[in-house]
Amino acid sequence: MPQQDVLIIEKRDGVALLRLNRPAVYNALNDALMDALGAALDDCEADESIGCVVITGSDKAFAAGADISAMKSFGYMDAYKSDFITRNWERLKTFRKPVIAAVSGVALGGGCELAMMCDMIFAADSARFGQPEVKIGTLPGAGGTQRLPRAVGKAKAMDLVLTARMMDAAEAERCGLVSRVYPAQSLLEETLAVARALAGYSHPVLMMLKEAVNRAFESPLNEGLLFERRTLHASFALADQKEGMAAFLEKRAPQFSNC
Repeated sequence: MPQQDVLIIEKRDGVALLRLNRPAVYNALNDALMDALGAALDDCEADESIGCVVITGSDKAFAAGADISAMKSFGYMDAYKSDFITRNWERLKTFRKPVIAAVSGVALGGGCELAMMCDMIFAADSARFGQPEVKIGTLPGAGGTQRLPRAVGKAKAMDLVLTARMMDAAEAERCGLVSRVYPAQSLLEETLAVARALAGYSHPVLMMLKEAVNRAFESPLNEGLLFERRTLHASFALADQKEGMAAFLEKRAPQFSNC
């Protein structure tokens, strides 16, 4: 499949919808797809009209994992010298705008890891999550042993990575991996509605909020609180803060200018 077809991009109402599109292999993640996703995120970062990004797949699969056929013959130096995963999987780590993963069907291995790189996961009631790398004689390499324990706790993460079992959407929501669960037929509609609402807020404030919450996982509490306080102080330099508070007091909808 040509590279331009592995990712379908739609922009509307301040939202970019990025649809993983390798249906023959359940959206298995290869270099072409991850390069295309990184390029799309670069474009969305630069596009001032975009306030939120949604990443989704198909009804059957968000993504079934990394493309095993592309890496089955790797040796250590192949992986090391090509900077495997680091080179083109981690653009989401540095992307500053909110990203929602809309997950239907399976999100396994690298697919689960890609979803966890997003800021929120909204799942169809049909969704299933897992890190089954132990079955193929290897282990997760894009955050499965690191982000998963932070999301669901050590005991549940150990259960998933050691047994390779899949977790359904209801369990994923109970243990904190998933933010919301919707019927499969309404998942995308509901996710896009939330994304449009986010895109209507002040874009600089959204980025500040995302950075502050992420700081909670990287800093001691007091350092995180200081960062939050200074970010609050910085928000008073925004025209959007003046507009937001004025609109509240005047009992009208705010008209944010994203500055």
